[in-house]
Amino acid sequence: LAGLWTVFTLGGVGSKPSPQLEQCSPLANQSLLLLLVLANLTDAPDTPNPYRQAIMSFKNTQDNTAFSASNPHAFQINFNSLYTALCEQQKSDQATLLLYMLLHQNGNVRTYVLARTDIENLV
Repeated sequence: LAGLWTVFTLGGVGSKPSPQLEQCSPLANQSLLLLLVLANLTDAPDTPNPYRQAIMSFKNTQDNTAFSASNPHAFQINFNSLYTALCEQQKSDQATLLLYMLLHQNGNVRTYVLARTDIENLV
């Protein structure tokens, strides 16, 4: 889970945005690219893609509702930290693609972002 958190925070919340993300945080960049590839693999006929299932269903750490028993890949992440990291890294194509994927596939993230009063930071 710590490795996945690193991917989502793109090298850590509070890091300075850089036009050369690959040079300032190559591990975070490569991890994000790997996550994007894994999450977009085609589902097998009898088994859905577990990476896509995890991306589609993770919840905010502030959400105390129970996880669905039908999704063994569910986890929680701090949406405020994720939002801050995505705002800081929007010059990165990879971060923008992650944001796009989260907004379209994860209703929890979409609801959180739409409820923010500082959405102009993301745009």
